[in-house]
Amino acid sequence: MTKQILSFQAEVQQLLHLVTHSLYSNKEIFLRELISNASDACDKLRFEALNDAALYEDAPTLEVRVSFDATARTITITDNGIGLSEVEAIANLGTIAKSGTREFVGKLSGEQARDAQMIGQFGVGFYSGYIVADRISVESRRAGLPPEEGVRWASAGTGDFEVETITRAERGTAVTLHLREGEDEFLTHWKLKSTIGKYSDHISLPILMRKQEWDTEKGEYVVKDDWETVNKAAALWSRAKSDITDAEYKSFYELISHDSTPPLAYTHNRVEGRSEYTQLLFLPAKAPVDLWNRDKRGGVKLYVKRVFIMDDAEALMPTYLRFVKGVIDSGDLPLNVSRELLQESRDVKAIREGSTKRVLGMIEDLANSEDAGKKEQYANFWREFGAVLKEGVGEDHANQERLAKLLRFASTEAEEGVSFADYVARMKEGQDAVYYVTADTPAAARHSPQLEIFRKKGIEVLLLTDRVDEWMLAHLYEFEGKPLRSVAKGAVDLGALQDEAEKQQAGAAAEVFKPVLEKLKEALKDKAKDVRVTTRLVESPACLVVEEGDMSGHLARLLKQSGQDAPAGRPILEINTEHALVKRLDGSEHFDDLAQVLFDQAVLAEGGHLDDPAAYVRRINSLLVS
Repeated sequence: MTKQILSFQAEVQQLLHLVTHSLYSNKEIFLRELISNASDACDKLRFEALNDAALYEDAPTLEVRVSFDATARTITITDNGIGLSEVEAIANLGTIAKSGTREFVGKLSGEQARDAQMIGQFGVGFYSGYIVADRISVESRRAGLPPEEGVRWASAGTGDFEVETITRAERGTAVTLHLREGEDEFLTHWKLKSTIGKYSDHISLPILMRKQEWDTEKGEYVVKDDWETVNKAAALWSRAKSDITDAEYKSFYELISHDSTPPLAYTHNRVEGRSEYTQLLFLPAKAPVDLWNRDKRGGVKLYVKRVFIMDDAEALMPTYLRFVKGVIDSGDLPLNVSRELLQESRDVKAIREGSTKRVLGMIEDLANSEDAGKKEQYANFWREFGAVLKEGVGEDHANQERLAKLLRFASTEAEEGVSFADYVARMKEGQDAVYYVTADTPAAARHSPQLEIFRKKGIEVLLLTDRVDEWMLAHLYEFEGKPLRSVAKGAVDLGALQDEAEKQQAGAAAEVFKPVLEKLKEALKDKAKDVRVTTRLVESPACLVVEEGDMSGHLARLLKQSGQDAPAGRPILEINTEHALVKRLDGSEHFDDLAQVLFDQAVLAEGGHLDDPAAYVRRINSLLVS
């Protein structure tokens, strides 16, 4: 046997120093990296054996074995893949040419969390073993070489490593980690098995561990000689759809989402082209409790070639679809890709676009179905996730038109489920706009005084009461050429739907009430921007509106409730000259009190809050006893 001691190149020494000082924030990732390397070695053997079946020797079944020795304090990961020759061991484990370490070190930023995510991306995942080990030894023999040409590589991860020729009957590689003090948690069957289940469950090769059984006499678990497969060894999403039952899909959904309620729908596709990836995505039936936490990571797990990378890859799905659960397995991304690289990668952008379209397609299938059951499913989906879906109108301009068709509202004609398409189909002849009103609650919207003229003329108005609606409307101006118009903004103009006689009557009333209007403007100069006669009121004495383009009172309240400053502005008070209270203003000795009450009532009617409730009560009491 020949033995030689060689030095790591400087960049490798720098890398090892970073690793041994806890470059990884998550220590257990070392097992994922080493199992991934073992799986790659088996894949390489399978590829080379296409031209030379003799490389399989007498072991055609490829597998990875993980074992531990608590007494010796070692963990060993063994594969029967392609293996290493002595030259390859030196080239791959100790020098710069094959490892990619130079590129890795060149990109180090000094930020541990970010740098940790990059390891493996340059093929240096082997060195992650030094996170938990103070010495690593590798025994290997390349497939096709005689047993006498095996190799042993060993290093304490400092300045040098030793290589010697050994006799090794088995093809493949065994990596043994000699754990440093304080890492004993990995010397248990449960810890290793659970870590494999978390990171490598869907490696297509079987991962074997020795069976462990409870010994009643000894009162402890005993490791047996028999081996058992501890991973599923077949990624569900990598199988043909025709081979997967609906029950298997639902079982997999429950596994990844921890949700016992079956999903509403799922999509399973393999995409090929500029980017190659497989997607298995689910629409949940119930919203999670943290749905409104926009900082929450997404529910899509990222795999690269069936190796688990991260379970909250928010870059793969837009924020407004954060409720979607599933798996995306890419064949193009590097292992251990960082979140920063996910944000910048062209492949990820292609995956995100394709996956978003798939999810919207699932939702559209439910929304547009004529099947009564699916219609009810979409109604339930909208109750759970509709408000979040509205965020996409402002965030995803590429799909804004598709999203607009999925929106559902209450209206003056229906309690729920009204789409823009439904509304447009019911528009009266001569109506040229989609009318809506925003309010804090459905009751406040339905009883808003601004709706009175619309109700009188039988014009449907959409009732928008979600907190996100005002923000959404700042990005959505029309639907299929029909402008969206708030009933609480600007002067009411119903176009052809408004009688000429009504317009003339309003003009005449404004002329007759001109002195009263002037007095009201003076009395309310600190509160109202203007006071004018309106045609929008039928039963109420007054209401508040704002100019087109100004912030609505509802939005101003939402901003204040969230701790933000709302731009200072005054509303316009519109009065109904046919109402008894308004008629009483003319000549009243309590004019100022009546004017203030009229304004305060309009504030309350639109869902606002009075600046001085006590003053309002005093005025009401004074008027009642006068």
